[in-house]
Amino acid sequence: MGMTKGRYGAWLARHGQTAWSLAGKHTGRSDIPLTPDGEEEARKLGARLRKTAFATILTSPLQRARKTCELAGYGAAAQIDPDLLEWNYGDYDGLTSAEIRAKRPDWHLFRDGCPGGEQLKDVVDRADRVIARIQSSQGEVLVFSHGHLLRVLATRWAGIPPDVGGHFSLAPASISILGTDHASGDPVLERWNDVCHL
Repeated sequence: MGMTKGRYGAWLARHGQTAWSLAGKHTGRSDIPLTPDGEEEARKLGARLRKTAFATILTSPLQRARKTCELAGYGAAAQIDPDLLEWNYGDYDGLTSAEIRAKRPDWHLFRDGCPGGEQLKDVVDRADRVIARIQSSQGEVLVFSHGHLLRVLATRWAGIPPDVGGHFSLAPASISILGTDHASGDPVLERWNDVCHL
């Protein structure tokens, strides 16, 4: 997966802080709101993003992403895309990695997936559909979504094995940019986990 030469790219915005992200809990389909700090992060994110014109704005349906999008100033223009939902952690939703590994010591999300939830392949399929939407846009795309979904999206964009996404860190309210190499036209990660606006 990746872009063809001459196409536009995408700016990826992870949602602002929630009580669960602060506590290190896996927050999949649980619809957890932003904290007051998370709302402030979203406003700062918006101030940073205003320097760029976007042809398409996409957001996850979950309130932490939608509220980040709204507070950043893009709520009215955003299209809700269910493919941008966070990884479904199933039985592990609301648990920290330490809590999961207390029961299953060798567990790794990107390798093992989640019982009652999604496996990596399921998330890859959704990420590939998002990439197709990005590629069909007539300009830059702005995406509001979640930490693990965005890691899979970035690996698929750049042609990196998706399980490598487990080694990427992604902070709340961070910005990452998917683009193309100016010389080769190959898809690249232009920027990753940028939080200088916070």
